[in-house]
Amino acid sequence: MKKSFVYILTNKYRTVFYTGVTNDLRRRISEHNNGTGSKFTEKYKTKDLIYFEEFNDFNQAVAREKQLKNWKKEWKLNLIKSFNPKLQTLEY
Repeated sequence: MKKSFVYILTNKYRTVFYTGVTNDLRRRISEHNNGTGSKFTEKYKTKDLIYFEEFNDFNQAVAREKQLKNWKKEWKLNLIKSFNPKLQTLEY
């Protein structure tokens, strides 16, 4: 079964967050870092992976992404800090 991921990227100041979904986290983060990820990540320089969740079902990952995109920034920050308290860039 193919894994899927919901992930959150941020800029170096940790002020802007981008939420995405993919079935290949390593490739997708590489795309964001090479400027081929999305217009948003290019514009706001959100290249640091600070959070991700893994799913066995792509539809569940998409549903979670939609849920997180509707969350307030404060809620996202609390979620991220529960997983990554220092908001450090994660290895993937």
